[in-house]
Amino acid sequence: CGLGEPSLRVVANAGVTAAAQLGAVGRSAPGAFPGMPAPGTTAPEVGQWRPGQVTFPTPVLTGYDSVPDVSQVLDALRAGGQQPGQQPGQQPGQQTGAVPPSDPQATATAGEQEKAVATAAAAQAVPEKTLEEWLAELDALTGLTTVKAEIHRQSAVLRIEQLRTKQGLKSATITRHLVFNGNPGTGKTTVARLVGGIYKAIGLLSTGQLVEVDRSELVAGYLGQTAVKTSEVVASAIGGVLFIDEAYSLTGDQYGEEAIDTLVKEMEDHRDDLVVIVAGYPGPMAEFVAANPGLASRFRTTITFPDYTDDELVQIFTRLSSSQDYDATPECLARFREILAATPRGEGFGNGRFARNVLESAIGRHAWRLRDVADPTADQLRLLLPEDLADDEHPAEAAGAPDGTSTGSTSSTSTSTSSTSDGTTDRTHDGPDGDADGPGPFDVLGPVSKGDIVGGST
Repeated sequence: CGLGEPSLRVVANAGVTAAAQLGAVGRSAPGAFPGMPAPGTTAPEVGQWRPGQVTFPTPVLTGYDSVPDVSQVLDALRAGGQQPGQQPGQQPGQQTGAVPPSDPQATATAGEQEKAVATAAAAQAVPEKTLEEWLAELDALTGLTTVKAEIHRQSAVLRIEQLRTKQGLKSATITRHLVFNGNPGTGKTTVARLVGGIYKAIGLLSTGQLVEVDRSELVAGYLGQTAVKTSEVVASAIGGVLFIDEAYSLTGDQYGEEAIDTLVKEMEDHRDDLVVIVAGYPGPMAEFVAANPGLASRFRTTITFPDYTDDELVQIFTRLSSSQDYDATPECLARFREILAATPRGEGFGNGRFARNVLESAIGRHAWRLRDVADPTADQLRLLLPEDLADDEHPAEAAGAPDGTSTGSTSSTSTSTSSTSDGTTDRTHDGPDGDADGPGPFDVLGPVSKGDIVGGST
């Protein structure tokens, strides 16, 4: 048992120790040995120390006039009554004179208080919307026709099961946990956030918040610590959705297996107020679910997110531009289509993230193109031209001369690597997330953030 717990063993040990110490000291005892000064007193002058003859004032101990016998303490604890020497209303272990807490919350542990604060903050972060409003927001996303249909179906089934339960009718056990398969930038995180809101509106979740994590936030550096770390993450998601991106990265070593085992247990313990969504590439995700029988029985529904078509990516690019007060001209959109046609599609293609990265680069080139214009008009500040989407070895030439004409040759932004004017390498569109090696010279990270993608692209 831990120090401070009111168990029989702790109280007994403390009682025996206190009785022995107080019995040895007493109310008027001199020093520890005859003639020695008691604690807190002044020692005698040299030559005046006579063992057994010199006495000194001794501090008076208060509050310990009666030390209960150990047997009395044990009998009181077994009976569940008031301990000997305990004042009415006094908490166990509380000294006489201390004010007992009047608020029950004062006795809560620090962990419970932190959890309550986190849950309240998460609940406030999720807006109050009706089921129809959440579904309408889902339907407003670009593309994802099959995904929307499956979420609608899941919502209808779970809603009816919830109503049957309220009427006292029997209902089949339907798993709420989901597997999202798809390449990066296909809207998985966006849909996961909407699922939390939809399930909250139905009444399946209490708060509906989205907690997004990956392996690094579940696995600790030492064996035994991973279980604690995973449990803490799950605790922060109770009442909402726990979204684990690239969940298959947990397989293959004992640390990840410990996280999976803990996750399965937590999913069972909190099955009434927690939804777990795992996401990643289709092939590895199938192996992940099959690796653990507990996962296979809990993730029964798999939703596949297809890559966006060129028309859908143009629509995403247009919405992103409008959300940042930019207008892409028809010529600019035609140039974007040329870039899409020249870009290889595969697991490394960023989909919506690719559209966002192209826009960020265009915003940087737009600013460079207007660098010498002292007082640009509102139209000049808003319009994106085809040269703003150019990708050239010489950024200054690709951005155009001050009069707005392009003086350099252009090449497709689908090129995974290109040399910049300072000799560095720009890999803005390299890697699964579209920007694995950091921003290029014209990547403006400020105006557009990951959460601003209209239509979903994560």
